Amino acid sequence: MDRPIPLLVLVGPTAVGKTAVSVEIALRLGGEIVSADSMLVYRYMDIGTAKPTIEERRGIPHYMIDIIEPDESYSVALYQAQARKHIREIWERGKLPLLVGGTGLYVRSVIEPYHFTSAGVDEDFRRELAKEAEEKGPQAVYRRLLEVDPETAVRVHPNNLKRVIRALEVYHLTGRPMSSALRQVGEKPPYKLLIVGLTMDRQSLYRRIEVRVDRMMEMGLVEEVKGLLERGYSPRLTSMQGLGYKEIIAYLQGLCSLDEAVYLLKRNTRRFAKRQFTWFKRDPRINWVNVGQYTSLEEVAREITNLAEGVLMDTSKSK
Repeated sequence: MDRPIPLLVLVGPTAVGKTAVSVEIALRLGGEIVSADSMLVYRYMDIGTAKPTIEERRGIPHYMIDIIEPDESYSVALYQAQARKHIREIWERGKLPLLVGGTGLYVRSVIEPYHFTSAGVDEDFRRELAKEAEEKGPQAVYRRLLEVDPETAVRVHPNNLKRVIRALEVYHLTGRPMSSALRQVGEKPPYKLLIVGLTMDRQSLYRRIEVRVDRMMEMGLVEEVKGLLERGYSPRLTSMQGLGYKEIIAYLQGLCSLDEAVYLLKRNTRRFAKRQFTWFKRDPRINWVNVGQYTSLEEVAREITNLAEGVLMDTSKSK
């Protein structure tokens, strides 16, 4: 039987420093990075997603970034299959795979034995719900989901109509809630895990979020969003409802001032970070590292590298 694949998982809220720390760890341990961020999969969406630039990647290969168009449909099940494939291939090349990101469900889909539903598609049912959302508002459709699958409803934003409709469609086709897939046991992933979470006190993190948003504006977030709309991407797309995009779209549509859009983006990002904390805090396997207790992210990376060397002894298939 093959030995388990060593996998270093790095999680934490947005703006805590995962990108810089993960690249430094990869440089020290001979690793390659698989992104676990649901927004980084989209092409042309760079500034608002804080996608690591080529310079920031420092020569470290990154996977699951820029793989689909903003109007392409995507699923956790598809992510699971593609990410697991990359992890195995990285290990087979004698490198250490790192799974890095803040999308909790993406991370869990890879490291847990989740078996996702293979429910098909019912276009008539989708159109019916889309019409209901148009006539009564997305909250009416979301209330339906709350009734039949409250567990999934908690994880989905009420305005993310595409995901709400898909969850209702799964229930409609299978008679079972989508959340039941997360309780089904599939094949246990063959990983030897070290899960590390980056954290810091809330006020420090919120200040970092504000600085990041200001930098996004300086880098041209408004122009990026305007360019996406000019390419013909609908504001109603799941991708365009992401943080940084929906707020700027509201500004471009004249629904608020630019200052109001920036205020909303900062507020919504703080709330998102809080939800990420709540999600990850539930997992007792996470080794938490308080970034605020170190003088630099390089020091944080050194600490995690030492921990990884102690836990993930065999980082090469050929050894």
